[in-house]
Amino acid sequence: MTTLAADHRECAAILRRSGSSFAMPIALLPEAKRRGTTSLYAFCRVADDIVDDAADREAAAAGLAAFAAATDEALVGGLVGDPVLRAVTDTVRRYAVPEQCLRDILAGVRMDLDRSRYETAAELELYCSRVASAVGIAAIHVWGFTDPAAIDVAHDCGVAFQLTNILRDIPEDLERGRVYLPEEDFTACGCTADDLMAGRIGAPFTRLAAMATERAAARFRRAAALDGMLSTDGRGVFRAMFGVYRSLLGAVRRRGAGIFTAKVKASRPRLMAAALTTLACGTRVWR
Repeated sequence: MTTLAADHRECAAILRRSGSSFAMPIALLPEAKRRGTTSLYAFCRVADDIVDDAADREAAAAGLAAFAAATDEALVGGLVGDPVLRAVTDTVRRYAVPEQCLRDILAGVRMDLDRSRYETAAELELYCSRVASAVGIAAIHVWGFTDPAAIDVAHDCGVAFQLTNILRDIPEDLERGRVYLPEEDFTACGCTADDLMAGRIGAPFTRLAAMATERAAARFRRAAALDGMLSTDGRGVFRAMFGVYRSLLGAVRRRGAGIFTAKVKASRPRLMAAALTTLACGTRVWR
């Protein structure tokens, strides 16, 4: 017989196996909120893996549709066999997480099946809002917030984090046939996504890297305000995550046009130092 405690332990195992940089910040939370946040991470991880590990697009679409249907069933109180869905449903109920957050996350993952390029920055923001901002909005309900404006700022934070992920992972995404940087940015800088796909990385790509990095940096500047809108429990985990991702964006900036030819990797000690510094001093250290 399964128990809710066992379901949450399965989520913790998924986080542990992932090697995610989120593991350390999440560990700062009190036990109940740590379980809730970990279930959100596991939900996202399972959804991502359905798409990334499928043999082909049809299998991925079918798997994601089945997972979405099971999510809806769990949210209305139905019996489901997936421990992650049971755990995340417990989190939604316990912390009044908007159910739409889970549906938005799945809609964002589905976008990776339906498109591989984006025409405008607005289209890219929609993607980021689904795969990342929805996670952040769900998370602050678990952590606790003191100002309703935190919802909008959590959106900015999610976009900042996801744009950083995109800039870090450009070569890996190219291997999957995906280009997340919008076509209008390529045009503004005098190059094309086809140039990127072909490895024709010239001077325009230095401008493109700078433009994309500044777009993410602007979101980080807005997201920094979340530090003053969270409960004491939430402030610590947010600061650590913010420090890690802001440090990673710094590594992206230093690489310049090199982000188009090799994945950006920041050393674990550097990321840990950034997390600890931000934890101690707040987000102002990045302004």
